[in-house]
Amino acid sequence: MKSIRAFYLFDPEIEIIVALPENQIPFWKELIVKEGFTIQHKIAPGGATRFHSVKNALFSIGCDGYVAIHDGVRPLVSKKTIQDVFQLAEKSGNAIPYIDINDSIRFVDGTNNRPVDRTKHKCIQTPQVFDCILIKKAYEQAYSENFTDDASVVENLGIKINLVRGNTENIKITTQVDLGVAEILSDYLSE
Repeated sequence: MKSIRAFYLFDPEIEIIVALPENQIPFWKELIVKEGFTIQHKIAPGGATRFHSVKNALFSIGCDGYVAIHDGVRPLVSKKTIQDVFQLAEKSGNAIPYIDINDSIRFVDGTNNRPVDRTKHKCIQTPQVFDCILIKKAYEQAYSENFTDDASVVENLGIKINLVRGNTENIKITTQVDLGVAEILSDYLSE
């Protein structure tokens, strides 16, 4: 709900589609009633993988303008990040947010490892924004395990991906620790 709200606050006219596993749709419908959540959105049935879920959502809409694909588990996306990716995508056809890596990183190959120049690597976030025609064309491809995000699907067509700085707080919540960090960040950001 917080992720949906971020996009609604960016543009109250934005069309929002939530891809959910089919067995979670009844729970979601009960939850939005229970929480009094009234932001309008459509639901698309999820698929076997993230690729298939995104594809189902994409092909449930018409094709006019730009599409932002966002992980619902990134509820702390800033309005500035959303604005920046849309602005760059409107100029260049696509845009994805990144943040710099602060830690030292190493390349590991079996029992060998070596340091890597972290300035040449970025952590990629969502929302990833694409021209609607382009992203739909990309999702007509057969699924590949190499498709780790939407940019990798588009890039497989030979399209250059454009980067724009994201926001550090836009963390992906996948563990209990992440949830605790997100709660602290949320409190900090609302002060």
